[in-house]
Amino acid sequence: MTDTANRIKHVASPLARQTLLDGDLTRPIAGRRPIPILPWVQVVKIGGRSIMDRGAEAILPLVAELRRLLPEHRLLILTGPGIRARHLYGVGLDLGLPVGSLAPLAASEAGQNGHILGALLAADGVSYVEHPTLASQLAIHLNAARAVVGSAFPPYHHAEFPTSRLPIHRADTGAFLLADALGAASLTLVEDVDGVFTADPNGPDGGQAQLIKDTTAAALAQGPATLPVDPALLEVMANARHLRQVQVVNGLVPGRLTAALRGEAVGTIIRTGAPPL
Repeated sequence: MTDTANRIKHVASPLARQTLLDGDLTRPIAGRRPIPILPWVQVVKIGGRSIMDRGAEAILPLVAELRRLLPEHRLLILTGPGIRARHLYGVGLDLGLPVGSLAPLAASEAGQNGHILGALLAADGVSYVEHPTLASQLAIHLNAARAVVGSAFPPYHHAEFPTSRLPIHRADTGAFLLADALGAASLTLVEDVDGVFTADPNGPDGGQAQLIKDTTAAALAQGPATLPVDPALLEVMANARHLRQVQVVNGLVPGRLTAALRGEAVGTIIRTGAPPL
């Protein structure tokens, strides 16, 4: 018995027999910048209500622009849910479903929009893939094709935070979490407005609304600006490990997405404010 115990191989680790909740202990290890997995991929999130719900008039020109971008970039195109998700929420709330059951329902609608885009780009070798494939085989798909389409809704599903009756982590948040986890080159949020404004540009005070060209997530969280993105996005941006900014652009204006992917400021740049690692 003693001989067996003496032959046991012990792996030295500063985390051995310690709690992982001790920040002072984990910071020297977890505080370093992780290795970017796919630093060459450009992530594009296309809004459900803002773009997909508008039908062919908005979708087809954007698909044509994406097709022209394929030789220039390798893209991960993510889609959000549209107005049908609100119908799902309404029915689900009426039935008394918990937030963890509403999240996968909305995610299924985001996936439907992704299937539409994937079908429109299929002739270019682009396919829609589910979250498990994005997590484990995205590099293979992006080496076989110039772009992949997926759902932007985060896969919290039944583990969604029970702090609200509706899921707080939605498509913009999911796109950011995925892009940051991959160490992507950029994240562009494609909406139906030129960016973030001081007031709703389509509201009664729209004439006085001013475009905010450059700001931070912390400033937007405290300011009066009308947000075209999920509020939860501003919270998760503070913990970014790779992304330093995202850009919100108007997908209804031809060329805006192309310019954004080339590094031009053509909408609103939201800086994460996360400390460099």
